[in-house]
Amino acid sequence: MSPEVPEPIRLLLADDHPVVRAGLRAVLDTEPDFAVVGEAATAEAAVSLAATGGFDVVLMDLQFGPGMHGAQATAAIAAVAGAPRVLVLTTYDTDADILAAVEAGAAGYLLKDAPPEELAAAVRTAAAGQSALAPAIAHRLMDRMRAPGEALTGRELEVLRLVREGLSNQEVSKRLFLSQATVKSHLVHIYAKLGVDSRTAAVAVATARGLIRGGAHR
Repeated sequence: MSPEVPEPIRLLLADDHPVVRAGLRAVLDTEPDFAVVGEAATAEAAVSLAATGGFDVVLMDLQFGPGMHGAQATAAIAAVAGAPRVLVLTTYDTDADILAAVEAGAAGYLLKDAPPEELAAAVRTAAAGQSALAPAIAHRLMDRMRAPGEALTGRELEVLRLVREGLSNQEVSKRLFLSQATVKSHLVHIYAKLGVDSRTAAVAVATARGLIRGGAHR
């Protein structure tokens, strides 16, 4: 009697670039225990497909252009009981992106330049219900835990990201549903932690340290 062949890990690829999805499929199809059974070009489509119950792991990009962000899709998927695990696969390694994904419930966070064997290992780890953080990402999070007083909080990073986009305090308060006084308080804490005294300097220092993204890029 031949031994039972285990069911493959069923994967959903969520990325708005067809070439990226094709590349991922080509790499993942070489693994005998993987089966790419779905693709999504938008975060909204990823959430809808994940809800059908036919997947074990979702490989989720963060940036999809207009519409839902990858972290929002991750939160929507993770909120459902029995949902597939979400492994974020992105080009972004800023604290703001990492924290948003982890807080949303991502099972792992990997950069797109990771070698194929690291990607395969992360998928298996996520499918097994364990945390699959790239070593560099885990190191960044450990640094934040070691010096929490110096690290910007998730909310402070959100405020600073919107400031970088050119929003005024009033616009930031509306976007985040905060009072203007609370926004000002966050900025005071940001300035103190970064050792700066202006919005422009805060954005420059945070960008240089990899806390928020710089100019628009993919």
